[in-house]
Amino acid sequence: MIFFAACAANQADLVVEEARKAGSEDVRQTSSGVEFEGTVETGMRFCMYSRVASRLLMALYIDEDTESDEELYESTLALPWENWINPETTIKITCTSQACRWIRNSHYAALKVKDAICDHIKEKYDGVRPDVNIDDPDITIHVHIHDRTVVWYADFSGEGLHQRGYRDDQTDAVLKEHLAAALISRSEWKKTVNDGNPGVFLDPFCGSGTVAIEAALMASDTAPGLIRTKPFAFERLNGFDAELWNSIKAEAEERRAKAIDERDITIYASDISSKAIRIAEKAAAKAGVDGLINFSVKDFLSYKPSDCPTEKGYIVTDPPYGERMRVEDIDNLYAGIGDVLQNVFKGWRATILTGSSELLSNIDMKPDRTNTLYNGAILCQAAHYIIFTDEEKAELIEKAKERKRIRLSTPLTGGAEIVYRKLLKNIENLKGEMEKEGVTCYRIYDADIPEYAAAIDVYEWKWINLSEYAAPDYIDKEKAEERLNELIYATERATGIDIENIYVKERKSQKGKNQYNRLATSNRFNIVRENGLRVLVNFQDYLDTGIFLDHRPVRKMIQEMAEGKRFLNLFCYTGTATLNAIKGGAVSTVSVDASSTYLDWAIENLKINGYPTDIENFFYRDDAISWLWETYDRYDLIFCDPPTFSNSTGRDTFDVQRDHWKLIKAACMHLAPGGVLIFSTNYRRFRMDEGILDRFIVEDITEKTIGKDFENDPNIHKCYLIRNKVKVSRPRQKPVVKVKGEELPED
Repeated sequence: MIFFAACAANQADLVVEEARKAGSEDVRQTSSGVEFEGTVETGMRFCMYSRVASRLLMALYIDEDTESDEELYESTLALPWENWINPETTIKITCTSQACRWIRNSHYAALKVKDAICDHIKEKYDGVRPDVNIDDPDITIHVHIHDRTVVWYADFSGEGLHQRGYRDDQTDAVLKEHLAAALISRSEWKKTVNDGNPGVFLDPFCGSGTVAIEAALMASDTAPGLIRTKPFAFERLNGFDAELWNSIKAEAEERRAKAIDERDITIYASDISSKAIRIAEKAAAKAGVDGLINFSVKDFLSYKPSDCPTEKGYIVTDPPYGERMRVEDIDNLYAGIGDVLQNVFKGWRATILTGSSELLSNIDMKPDRTNTLYNGAILCQAAHYIIFTDEEKAELIEKAKERKRIRLSTPLTGGAEIVYRKLLKNIENLKGEMEKEGVTCYRIYDADIPEYAAAIDVYEWKWINLSEYAAPDYIDKEKAEERLNELIYATERATGIDIENIYVKERKSQKGKNQYNRLATSNRFNIVRENGLRVLVNFQDYLDTGIFLDHRPVRKMIQEMAEGKRFLNLFCYTGTATLNAIKGGAVSTVSVDASSTYLDWAIENLKINGYPTDIENFFYRDDAISWLWETYDRYDLIFCDPPTFSNSTGRDTFDVQRDHWKLIKAACMHLAPGGVLIFSTNYRRFRMDEGILDRFIVEDITEKTIGKDFENDPNIHKCYLIRNKVKVSRPRQKPVVKVKGEELPED
C-alpha cells in the first residue's frame, strides 16, 4: 500500500523517522507531508505510534491522465468501489487540488466524485446507493488532484492523529498536541529519552499541560494510539484485521509497562494560574500520566536557586507571547525569563517557543540553534539555549576575549589601516550630532574609498550591517575577498562592535522576484528605536534590514505632518512610515503591499508599539497600482516609495522612470482637497515627467530629506511633495448699456 502522512510545515523530517520506525523502507518527503509504502500493518503501527503527523491517508487508486471534470467523473465511476463501499456504508468525500487548470473549485470536484461513486454502487446493487454522512461516516474518500494526476485515498486514521483525547477543558492559549510533541522532539531532552535515561524535565509555563503530558508520554514510551478515545478510521474499513490490531496494541502496552518500570522519570510542570494547573492535572489523569508529573502553582519569575530541582535538567516551554498582554508587560516577561534562566538554571538546557520571534531579543542570551514551527496559522520560533554555569561562562568569556585580543593586536594591513582611519574620522564627525538628535541607526561609511566599496550602517551601536557592493568582473575574486576582510577588521576596530555582530551582505543589481528572495531563514529579529518608536530589524534573512536609513528625515516629516490626517502608505514595506503617521496623530492609516511577509512584519511593528491592527489601521495585500484603480477612498497624506523595478504577478512590469506618471496620477486621484502626496524613489537617474510638472504642483524637497550621514551621496534618493492644482473660477462680468445717459447692467 501507499500511504500519505500529512503534517505541519517544517516537521516532515520527524514524520519520515516515524514512518521508518513503523516498518516502511520506502519513505519520501513531499512539499506537504510524507509518502511511504508498506503493508496495512505498517499503517496501523504508524497510527499507533506517530506523535507529530496530523492525518494518515491510504491510496486506493491512481490515474495519471485526467484532464476535465467529466473525465474525473468517468474515471471515478470505473473504479471497483464495491471493494470498500456497499449501500449500507455511509460516505464522505473531500477534495484538494494543486496546479490544476481544469478544476477551480474543490467542492465541485468532490461532488463529481461523490456522484460517480454513488452511481457505481447503484449499478452494482440494483439501484440502491450509499448515504452521505458529513459528521461520522463509515469511510471518508479524499481525492487529491495535481495537474493531470488524480489519487483517490481512504482516510486511514480518521479524527486527527493529534487529538489524543485527554483534553476537555483548556486555557486561552492552546498548543496542539502534535506541535508540543514536535517541540519536545527538537529539544536536547529528547536525546536523553532516546538513550533510555530521560533527564529532569520542566515546563514552567505549562498552561493546560500539553507539553508536560506529551513529555510524560514520550518518557514512558506510551504510544499516542493507546490513549486515543475514538477508534481509528481503519477499524471501519472492509477487511479490517482485528486480531492484528489487538497484537499491535498488546505490544504497545508491553513497551509502556517496561519503560515505566525501568526508567527514572522526573517531570515538573508549573504555572502562575491555579485554574490552569487544575485543568492540566485533569488532562494528565485522563492521559494516564498523572503519576509521572509534579504539578505546582508558581510564578517562574519568582524562582530562586533553591527552587532548582537539580544541577542539570531541561526546560521546554511555551510562554505567553502577547496576544492578550500589554507590550511593556510581555517585554518585561521575556527579559525576566532570561534573568531567571541565567541566575537559577545554570548548567541546564532550555527550549522556548514563541509565536512572536522578536520577543526573543528581550532574552539576553544567544540561541545555540532555532527551529521554525507552525501552531495552526501562527508562525512560531523555537529557540534552544545552553545555559552555562559560572565556570563555563567565565571560560567562554576568556576564550572570546583572547580571540578578540589576538585579533585586535594583530597589525592591520595597509588597506585596512586606511579604512580604519576613515571610519574614525566619519564617526567623529557624525556621532555627536546623531546623539544630540536621538538618532541611533545611521550610515558611517559609503564607499568613501573606491577600492573598498561598501555601505556600513551602525544600529544602536550594537550591530553593524555591512553591504558590500558587488565587485566588477575584472576584479580578482581573491583580491575582492581580501578587501572585504580588511573592511570587516577595520570596522570592528573603529566601532568597538564585536565581529560576531557585524552582518555582511553583497549588494548587487536586483530585478524581478530576486529582489525579495530570502538570504537565510533565521527569523531572528532585533529592536531598534527611531523617532520615539520601536522598529523590528532583521540582519540575516534579507538584503535590507527592515528600515531604510536614508528615509529617516522623510519619516520624521510624516510624523510632523500627520496630526488629524487620513494616511495612505503605498508599497508600505515593513510599515515604518505608517508607524510615524500613527505616532504623529493620524486618525486612520491604510498600508498596501504585495508581500505578505512585509505586511506581517508591518503588523508586528505596530503591535510592539502598542498600536491597534484591527481598527483604525488597515493592511491590504495587493499590487499598489491595481489597488489605486479599484478603490475610491480619499486621504489627506499619502506616502509612495515604489521599487525601482518590479514584475508583480498579474500585471505588466513596473519601471519607476517609465511608469511613475501613471502611478502619481492614480495616487493623486485619492488626495482629499488640500491633500499632499510624498513621492520618493531611490532611482539615481530619476527625472520627473513633464506632464506631471504641468498637471500638479510639484515641490522638490530632496535636499531637505538627506540626513547628515548621507550628505556625501545626495543622489541616494529623490523626494517630492505633490499637490493637486486648485481650479479658481472668476465671476463673469456682465456687459453694461446706456439708457438715457445712465449706465445700467444689460439685464
